[in-house]
Amino acid sequence: MVHYEQANSTLPRADSAALDAIFAALADGTRRTVLQSLDAGPLTVTELAAPHGMSLTGFMKHLRVLEDAGLIAREKEGRVVSCTLSPAPMREAAIWLARYEKFWAERLDALARYLYHEEEIHPCPPKPKNARRSASAAPSAPPRKKSGGRGPKPKP
Repeated sequence: MVHYEQANSTLPRADSAALDAIFAALADGTRRTVLQSLDAGPLTVTELAAPHGMSLTGFMKHLRVLEDAGLIAREKEGRVVSCTLSPAPMREAAIWLARYEKFWAERLDALARYLYHEEEIHPCPPKPKNARRSASAAPSAPPRKKSGGRGPKPKP
């Protein structure tokens, strides 16, 4: 069995902290949407913030988390701040995840082989064609009728 601590211990401390920051940044939907937007190319902060319906101050906090994780770079020209995607940290995260993808794929393949083998040894008996759907022999109750309107009846 692979434990998280064992797998994580092979990473230098700086790499582990960097991955923590990357995954923390990716944990938020707003930040993932920002990264998807930047995939098409650089955008200004105003262009990035517009679809999110939040204050610019609140949105800037999201950009700071992305920047601290190394996922974006900001550049200021005059009064305009543009953001660009920095793909290297995403590659590092993808490499880390790929190790676990291989691990789980091997485990799931082994489970599938085991279940196939068990089915060959102990096949499930076929279901009878006239099997009942419910455990009780009593018929289902008819649906209840809706009650009248709420409140007092109107006077004629």
